[in-house]
Amino acid sequence: MRNELSPNTQAILLLTAPLIVGRGKASVAPLSAGEYKRLARRLVDIRREPADLLGLGADEVLKECRLDLDGTRVERLLGRGFLLSQAVEHWQARKIWLVSRADAEYPQRIKQRLGENAPPVFYGCGDAAILDTGGLAVVGSRHVDDELIEYTERVGQLAAAARRTIVSGGARGIDQAAMRGALEAGGKTAGVLANGLEREAMAREHREALMDGGLILISPYDPAARFHVGHAMQRNKLIYALADAALVVNSDCGKGGTWAGAVEQLKQRGFVPIYTRSNGEIGKGLEALRRKGARAWPNPETPEEFERVLGAPTPSQADASPQLSLFSRTEPMA
Repeated sequence: MRNELSPNTQAILLLTAPLIVGRGKASVAPLSAGEYKRLARRLVDIRREPADLLGLGADEVLKECRLDLDGTRVERLLGRGFLLSQAVEHWQARKIWLVSRADAEYPQRIKQRLGENAPPVFYGCGDAAILDTGGLAVVGSRHVDDELIEYTERVGQLAAAARRTIVSGGARGIDQAAMRGALEAGGKTAGVLANGLEREAMAREHREALMDGGLILISPYDPAARFHVGHAMQRNKLIYALADAALVVNSDCGKGGTWAGAVEQLKQRGFVPIYTRSNGEIGKGLEALRRKGARAWPNPETPEEFERVLGAPTPSQADASPQLSLFSRTEPMA
């Protein structure tokens, strides 16, 4: 991953990132996801790029966009250059890199599947190449018994034996069990975090896996961001977007992030086939997901059986077609 930020990435960070290094909160409210989405769409329409908002003609570019945005607020956001340089220096000292939708290194699976709803920026630590390898998303509750922890660790171990990536959310309980099982068996895993990337990137238990290239941690939220329920719900779609299939180990019925994320995939997005655990005590949540269209996990026991469940890795857009121009009419991605 590149060390220097492109001008487009600098502009996107200034507009959308809180830059809360050493601060309790942002001094001016960054653009919301919806506000930036509208701005990015208009920049594409007028054949402009985010970096054009950093030059001398920035006021004219903003006027061309004809959006209901407070010009003073945008000016203050774009004027945080020194704060951005401090933040970037702080992150780089902790081996945290950044990539924006304007960069070729942006995860292609997420760009392909989420389109203009893809996060403007990702912060990450570890080998970014893991993000486009697909694999099995494993999701479930934080509070589970030892039996489910051991079951989930075995799933991670089998994924490692099959040379397939585990994708999960990094939360305690099911997420960490799947990731731990894969890493201890020499596999690869991607953790999509809703908060605390800086803390997790510095954690002793992750150090070896990050350095050896077995683990990547990413988040669309500031590395110092605290837990927020909305962020946790939003990152669920990113977990599914990075995978070839998903296994729900356990879930509440009708509530909670695991339930909401799985139902969204079954009803609206359908990025990947959704499986639910099929042995042991199933519970009402998994039964309800099955009625909504989830499949019973076939309990593969060998790497070959595991591979047949997942099928061939879904090619990313980068593999499937030539890289398109950032602001071409066929790929409106600012």
